[in-house]
Amino acid sequence: MAETLVDIVKRHTDAQGGEGFHATPIKGFALLRANRRQQHPTHLVSQPVLCVVVQGAKCSVFGSRRYDYRAGQALVVSVDKMPGLSRVTRASPSEPYLCIVLEFDPAGMREMLESMPTPPALAGGAQRGIFVTDFAGPATECVWRMARLLDTPEAIPVLAPMLRRELYYWLLAGPHGGEIAHVVLGTGHTQRMMKALHALCDQFREPMRIDDLAAIAQLSPSAFHRQFKALTAMTPLQYQKQLRLLEARHLMMAGVANAESAAYRVGYESPSQFSREYARMFGAPPRRDVVALSAAVA
Repeated sequence: MAETLVDIVKRHTDAQGGEGFHATPIKGFALLRANRRQQHPTHLVSQPVLCVVVQGAKCSVFGSRRYDYRAGQALVVSVDKMPGLSRVTRASPSEPYLCIVLEFDPAGMREMLESMPTPPALAGGAQRGIFVTDFAGPATECVWRMARLLDTPEAIPVLAPMLRRELYYWLLAGPHGGEIAHVVLGTGHTQRMMKALHALCDQFREPMRIDDLAAIAQLSPSAFHRQFKALTAMTPLQYQKQLRLLEARHLMMAGVANAESAAYRVGYESPSQFSREYARMFGAPPRRDVVALSAAVA
């Protein structure tokens, strides 16, 4: 009897030490495992990815929206550099949380879209950059075959690109194909919104001017604010603030800055304001949070 996805992911994560995030020889194809529910969320900045839950359950929060997803479902993040948090909600040593993470390649998806005889109808209105979808049928079979390739490394360079291309077809042909095409491929006004979002991301340390970002998106400031929130589930100011605080945390964890210097390096003018907002986001002041994190990974 052929192995299930649960069997394959469990076997390969066992071979790599069990829990944690495990890269594989297939570019942009990783395995994630947790043997217990998480008591505290993990803060992250997500790239465009497809997170297919093989066993267990998880919740992720981006801005004001919470996404719960379980085995047989997938989280689709189609916006670059999305700050958020996630927490494993169902896992045990006997039935660990297992997930396959596939990075999107916008160029490859664009090529597939252009070659489809019947491309997906583009969704109208303000676009969501994140959603949960049921994951079954041909797309699941495609992911299963990609996972099986891990047992034949010599076949990966030849077959993995073909399977990735096939997966893009099933995603674009599926019920959320129009949304994926809009955001990942950057079509119409969504492309301009993505340019404005990337400008904000690249310059998150600088004072933000909504008028400048709205001009990039070719929208009025009020329309830009509304569409940015629809896309990311947060306001431009909230997005900038989360990027600043996550970068400051990274600098302190790396030992290259203390709380005060990290605050200035990410764009804060007031260390006290930085400390307040940091504690609000991470649950503890900077120094205490970094000490706790360092102890947890030691």
